[in-house]
Amino acid sequence: MNDQAPRRRPARPAKPHRRPKKDPVRILAFEVLRAVDERDAYANLVLPPMLRKARDKAAAGKDGTAFDARDAALATELVYGTLRRQGTYDAIIAACVDRPLREVDPPVLDVLGLGAHQLLGTRIPSHAAVSATVELARVVLGDGRAKFVNAVLRKIAADDLDGWLEKVAPPYDADAEDHLAVVHSHPRWVVSALWDALGGGRAGIEDLLEADNERPEVTLVARPGRATVDELMAEVGEDSGLPGRWSPYAVRLAEGGEPGALDSVRDGRAGVQDEGSQLVAVALANVPLDGPDQRWLDGCAGPGGKAALLAALAAERGAALLASEKQPHRARLVGRALAGNPGPYQVIAADGTRPPWREGVFDRVLVDVPCTGLGALRRRPEARWRRRPEDLEGFAPLQRGLLREALRSVRVGGVVGYATCSPHLAETRAVVDDVLKGRGGPAPGAELIDARPLMPGVPALGDGPDVQLWPHLHGTDAMYLALLRRTD
Repeated sequence: MNDQAPRRRPARPAKPHRRPKKDPVRILAFEVLRAVDERDAYANLVLPPMLRKARDKAAAGKDGTAFDARDAALATELVYGTLRRQGTYDAIIAACVDRPLREVDPPVLDVLGLGAHQLLGTRIPSHAAVSATVELARVVLGDGRAKFVNAVLRKIAADDLDGWLEKVAPPYDADAEDHLAVVHSHPRWVVSALWDALGGGRAGIEDLLEADNERPEVTLVARPGRATVDELMAEVGEDSGLPGRWSPYAVRLAEGGEPGALDSVRDGRAGVQDEGSQLVAVALANVPLDGPDQRWLDGCAGPGGKAALLAALAAERGAALLASEKQPHRARLVGRALAGNPGPYQVIAADGTRPPWREGVFDRVLVDVPCTGLGALRRRPEARWRRRPEDLEGFAPLQRGLLREALRSVRVGGVVGYATCSPHLAETRAVVDDVLKGRGGPAPGAELIDARPLMPGVPALGDGPDVQLWPHLHGTDAMYLALLRRTD
C-alpha cells in the first residue's frame, strides 16, 4: 500500500501580460467616429486634419510608426464605410449581442462597427479583421471589453453580408421601406422621403440608395478669369484627371487625388465643388435678362463655393457680386473663397430674412437655403443618422422667408434661383409653390422659368420647369433648382 500523497503537477507559469499593439490607422478611424458621435462633428471636416497630423508625426519619426498614402486610404475607407453602413451593421450587431444596442456603450459600438465593416465591407481577411479590431479594443477600451468585442466579431464573421441581410432584413414584399432601410443603411423615413421625391418603382430607389453609399468623386472647378479647365487638367495630370460630365468648368480627380496639393486650389484659382453645385450657379448666370445685368446677390453664401463661381462669372460681364452670409465665421470663409476674384465683390454678414439692402436692387439672386442635406449623404453620411423628420418643420419657415426676401430683392424682370441640397419635396417644390401662392406671407409676383435648357446636355431632369439632380443619374449631389422671374 502506497501511503505517499499524490504528486501535484507543477503549476504552469502565468502568461506574461502582452501590451496591445497600437495601430495608428485604426486608432485614427476610431477617434474620428468618436468625434462624430460626441461632438456632432462631420467626418469630412475632422478626418483631413487628422490625416495630415498623422503623416506629419510619422515623417518626424516621433513614435517610430509609418503612415503613408495607403494608410490614409484605409483610414478613410474605415471611417466612411462604417458611417455609411451604420444602420446595416447595427442590425447585424444587435443580432449578435444579448442586450439592446442602447445599453452598449457608444465607444464599444464604434469599435464593433469598425470591425463589422472590415469583415463585411472590405477584402481584409476575417482573421486579420478580428485580430486587428480586438487589438484596437484593448488599446481604447481595455482588456475586459475587448473580450466582448472578440466574441461579437467572431459571431459576425460566421457569415457574409448577403447571408446576414437575409437574417436581419424583413422581406421586401412584407415591408418594402423597412427592407430597403436595413439593406441600404438609411433610416426608414429617409427611404420614404427619397422614394416620394424620385417616384417610380423599386429599381430607381435602390439605385439611389446604393449611390448614397458609394464614395463620391472629388470634383474641382476652374474659376473663370483665373484658371481654365485645360490649365487645371494639365496641373492635375492626364492620369489623375477627367473632364467634368456636365459643367464646362469641372475637372474630376481620380480616386486618391488630393486637391489640397494643387497650387491652383491653394491660391484660389480653382476650388473643390460638386458638379451639381456648379450647374446651379451656371444656370442662374445664364438666364436671359432684359435690361441691366450689373448687380448679383448670393443671399446664403457660406461657405463660398457657389459665391466664388458666381463672382467669377459676374466679373466676365462687368457685374458685381454681393455675398451675404448670416454667420460671421461662415462669412469669413466666403471672403477667403472670393479673395483674388478679378472683378468687384463684397462680402457681408447679414440675415437674408431681414436684409439690409433696398428692395428691387439686384438683377440676379441666388438663395441656396439651409436644409436637411439629404442630397449630400454621399459626402456626409452621418447626416442620415443625425437628422429627424421634425427637422423639416424647423427649416420650413426659414426657407420660405429667404425665398420671399429674395424675390423682394430682385428687380422686376430679374431672376431668383432657389436651390437646396435636398430632394425632399417639403424643401423643394412645396416651398416654391407656397411662396408663389402667398402662403405664409405676401411675396412679389413671380413666374417659374424652365431651368432645363440652362443645363444643356444633362439628361433626366424631369418634367420641369424646376430641375432635380440625382447621384445615381448624374453623379452629383441631389441638388434642386427652381428659377423664378419677378413680374411685379
